[in-house]
Amino acid sequence: MAQERPRALGELLRRPGNARCADCGAPDPDWASYTLGVFICLSCSAIHRNIPQVSKVKSVRLDAWEEAQVEFMAAHGNAAAEAAYEPHVPPFYYRPAPGDCHLLREQWIRAKYERQEFTDPEKQEPYSAGYREGFLWKRGRDNGQFLSRKFVLTEREGALKYFNRNDAKEPKAVMKIEHLNATFQPAKIGHPHGLQVTYLKDNSTRNIFVYHEDGKEMADWFNALRAARFHYLQVAFPGASDAELVPKLTRNYLKEGYMEKTGPKQTEGFRRRWFTMDDRRLMYFKDPLDAFARGEVFIGSSECGYTVLDGLPPSTQGHHWPHGITIVTPERRFLLACETEPEQRAWVEAFRKVVDRPMLPQEYAVEAHFKHKP
Repeated sequence: MAQERPRALGELLRRPGNARCADCGAPDPDWASYTLGVFICLSCSAIHRNIPQVSKVKSVRLDAWEEAQVEFMAAHGNAAAEAAYEPHVPPFYYRPAPGDCHLLREQWIRAKYERQEFTDPEKQEPYSAGYREGFLWKRGRDNGQFLSRKFVLTEREGALKYFNRNDAKEPKAVMKIEHLNATFQPAKIGHPHGLQVTYLKDNSTRNIFVYHEDGKEMADWFNALRAARFHYLQVAFPGASDAELVPKLTRNYLKEGYMEKTGPKQTEGFRRRWFTMDDRRLMYFKDPLDAFARGEVFIGSSECGYTVLDGLPPSTQGHHWPHGITIVTPERRFLLACETEPEQRAWVEAFRKVVDRPMLPQEYAVEAHFKHKP
């Protein structure tokens, strides 16, 4: 009988909807919540364990199952749970992917099963109201200390603002929703709820780094920013479908890490810099947590004269790291060096993804601005 039960569960895994984790979509889930009736991956099962009042989990293959538990799984499953727990997920609400940080997955799972936010739109007020204010810990631009700052998000003004003092009349910064991106960066910021907010200031990229000790609070801010972006884009692109707009709400960086670079004359020594590939902008910083990039490179498409080459020109000197990359633009060549060959391959792959993609009309305007930069 003990062998029959795992076999019966294995057959259930082949049903539509059950072949992927009910929460993050990872393939081949081998855990299950026998109180919710869903099949989940190992990573999500660890989160379910932390809400035992809602969910109790077992391994599909390793644990003993009672007949009634198998029957419960058969009567439910991932498709039924989606219908029950996700009838009103706002299009802008972030659905986690397998590689996402713990906070995004945990808050999605808690919102869905514990708080049941997606069965009642009124529970979505914290991120769907179009206005939000509160305090976040923000990293100081010059001293690197995190200090409590008041933040206000207002869709009506199309901006996120923060204030250096609670009673300040004027904000320290106004970040237009139009040019804003938010991405969780727990490792870089050194906090599990660390969020990097990027915006354009005088057409240059500016970073701020924030966190909140409460995971729900931070996830609500993130989804409130996505909601504001969604409503802005609905107005900017009136004919676009939700499916077209959602990928534009927030984006993770294509690649980040250290490389060496030399200057435009290619005569000075190479310097180690932190690089971030954000869509077509390659930015470099002295430190990963710098507020402003030291420089930015626009990377267009191959049809517009952009190429990425393995290695450096034979005459190149001054680099310590052995694995070179040459980025050819219509104006000049950028010489970079990576410490290891796998890093070089990963960067070349990221660059080529961008170069192989045809440019959009609005990207030509961005390219023109880069060409006219002093």
